[in-house]
Parts: sequence; C-alpha cells; structure tokens
Amino acid sequence: MHRKYFTLETAAQWIGEQQVSSKRVVFTNGCFDLLHRGHLAYLEEAKALGDVLIIGVNSDASVRRLKGAKRPIMPQEDRLTLLASLEMVDAVVLFDDETPIPLLRVLRPDIHVKGGDYAPESLPEYSVVIGYGGQVKILSFVEGCSSSGIITRIVERYGHDH
Repeated sequence: MHRKYFTLETAAQWIGEQQVSSKRVVFTNGCFDLLHRGHLAYLEEAKALGDVLIIGVNSDASVRRLKGAKRPIMPQEDRLTLLASLEMVDAVVLFDDETPIPLLRVLRPDIHVKGGDYAPESLPEYSVVIGYGGQVKILSFVEGCSSSGIITRIVERYGHDH
C-alpha cells in the first residue's frame, strides 16, 4: 500500500488535520485512465489553487458504468499508483460512485476542481460543495489530450496489425 493511498475514513481524518493546520485542501476526481500530459497540466493547475491536492479516483466498476465495458484500460491499482507517484499529488482515494457527491459530503475539501467547458452551477455536486462552505473551480483541459483520443489512435494504427 502506497503512503498516499487513503480510505474514505483516513482521507477525512487527513483532510481535517490539514485544515486544522490552516492548509487549503484542493480536491478533484476522475478516471485518469491512460495518464497523459493533459492530466499533468490539469493537476498542476489544481494544486496551485491550494496547499494540498487529493484525488478521488473512479474504481474499475464505476469507470465501466461511466465509459462502457471496454474501459478502463488501466486497472484501478495502476491508476492509483501512477497518480500517487506524482509530485503535485498529496493523496488518492478510490471511490465507486458515478459522481463525487458521496466523497465530497464526507471529505469537505476547501476547493473542488473540475476540468471542462461548463458553468460550475451545472455540476451535480455544486450545491453540496457550496452548502458546506467550499468553492467550485472549473479548469480548462489541454486540447487534443484525452485518454479516449489515445485509445482511438492506438486502434486506428494497430487495430488490424495482429
């Protein structure tokens, strides 16, 4: 078990300790299947908004429900290990839901960050975060960088070359 892996309970305790020490806790979540440059830029930007960064990582089962039976490419243990090894990441926690709402209700980070092109108010978790006094920030994704795009390129280039 990596030192940055947390269960929901230990993550909540760790976040509480950070906040008692006046550290701003930034939280984001996602599948992080096939880690790429876009993920790294996004995580750097997220970390810069506070003092510590915790990532909620979708379990294999929740990735399948969100993205289909052929995903994830990388199993949860690999995705957790890769994320935990990054310098800007302070903690990772696995979760099994389609949205981070159950995690956010327990963890109560200072800032919840999402990447994409939408208004914060449109996020299903917006009211939960605002409700406990947190902030929601939307960061832009790097164009042309996506796990789905990488998978498509691999299939196009190698799909018929058995």
